[in-house]
Amino acid sequence: MKDLAALLLPAEQRVHFLEEVKATLNPVQFETVRAVFEGAAELLGIVEANKTSIGRLCAQIFGPKTEKGRRLCGGSAKEAQPGKKRPGHGRGSHRRYTGARRIGVAHPDLKAGDPCPDCGRGKLRRQKEPARTVKLTAQPPVAANIHEMERLRCDACNTLFTAPAPEEAKGDKYDPTVGVMTGLLRYGSGMPSYRLERLQASVGVPLPAAVQWEQTVRTVEHLEVVKEHMMHLGAQAPLIHNDDTTMRIAGVRKEIEAEKKPGRTGIFTSGIVCEGLEEGRVSIRILLTGRNHAGENLGRVLDRRAKGLPPPLQMCDGLEHNEPSEHATKLCHCNVHARRQFVDIRTSFPEECRKVVEALGKVYEVEAQCRKQKVGPEERLRRHQEQSGPVIEAMRQEFQERMDQKKIEPNSGLGGAVKYMLGRWSTLTMFLKVPGAPLDNNETERLLKNAILHRKNSLHYRTQRGADVGDTFMTVIETCRANGVNPFEYMLAIVRNPKAVRADPGRWMPWNYEQATAGESGDPPTPQQP
Repeated sequence: MKDLAALLLPAEQRVHFLEEVKATLNPVQFETVRAVFEGAAELLGIVEANKTSIGRLCAQIFGPKTEKGRRLCGGSAKEAQPGKKRPGHGRGSHRRYTGARRIGVAHPDLKAGDPCPDCGRGKLRRQKEPARTVKLTAQPPVAANIHEMERLRCDACNTLFTAPAPEEAKGDKYDPTVGVMTGLLRYGSGMPSYRLERLQASVGVPLPAAVQWEQTVRTVEHLEVVKEHMMHLGAQAPLIHNDDTTMRIAGVRKEIEAEKKPGRTGIFTSGIVCEGLEEGRVSIRILLTGRNHAGENLGRVLDRRAKGLPPPLQMCDGLEHNEPSEHATKLCHCNVHARRQFVDIRTSFPEECRKVVEALGKVYEVEAQCRKQKVGPEERLRRHQEQSGPVIEAMRQEFQERMDQKKIEPNSGLGGAVKYMLGRWSTLTMFLKVPGAPLDNNETERLLKNAILHRKNSLHYRTQRGADVGDTFMTVIETCRANGVNPFEYMLAIVRNPKAVRADPGRWMPWNYEQATAGESGDPPTPQQP
């Protein structure tokens, strides 16, 4: 930065230099040179005024890069070993194709109990596992069938006889699967309506954006019941994560601009992750969009919490507006956000950044071992206390001593990062005190990616009602994904059983709806693939 400051020259010298250069360049070239000089000077001023860091500025200009420790500070020899393929690569198992139609194929010449055609001594026995082959075919997201009923006319009396329509052709033009699919594409995969309209036109099955919205609204009316029950169940969870991201709602923005003195000008989508239900087997994901911050939306959920339950653990970042004002929680702060304070200043303070990244890296190594071995909350707490506690306590003491001895400038980038960490040390280290306390808020960050994808692709919601529809779909879809359930099949089951769902929504949650479906149809539930 010192070399850049010297290159840019003081303001007065820069003006004289540009005046001298102006005579030797044509107007277009001169404007380019002037813009570069003034832009660089402005960026340097922002950095020197401590309004941002070089790392954060580069991330804003060139896009964020990975924050993995081996990239930031250099990895260990173990991390750098080539030739080890990461898990998850290679051919996918047939078990991943949960939406595939499975067709049984009998042997054309043999059956169970027949004598062996090879040796002639034994009998053939049916094997538990059949041989399998997977074949993929393409089709439009929304397909159409046209039934052409034959018509016959009498040549004497002109009476017209029309073949009766088959059962599958009766009823509404749009099957319930249409609304489920359009909602899943838009709010689960980020496909705007106009893109789907263009895709459908390309495959010869027109589906205008207005029709997509009509079918989506018909579907969401049934899903709102299960979303409300999910919020009720989520409020009882022992562990809740929350955070928010900005969102755009055109109608709400006009309302804000029409207000003389708006109390708040921001619009947000809050993500709330509720963990630990049903002995840790169930996870609920909730999204809420509007003018409320994450803490206020969390308060809306906690309003439904049973009176006798203890305060839940709450994981969020260090912003105060993530905390509910009228509900008590056991606050945990995100270690990844604290780590990022140092990552942003790594170009100016590489050694301090290295110490923080390596110390937290050891903490996450312990966490990875606990997850791999599937240890319980109490054992996880003991391991972190024994292995992680001394490492990060040594880091804390070093930074505290340097601050006390005034070896760190409080107003510098390093001073700000250290103050952020030390000021929240108790909440950052809740995983060393409370069984089950998380390390970070990554669950909510991953949840909000779907809302961010919608914001990038569709640009905005038109009205608050549109935002509510999106929240309902995303809540249901993300909760299904978190519990390993096919969201298309689940939403279709809800739409096809509206009366039963309204009568008892608790029986129609993603983790138990198959038993309810079997009860409605009278058929035994379909066994799940292992």
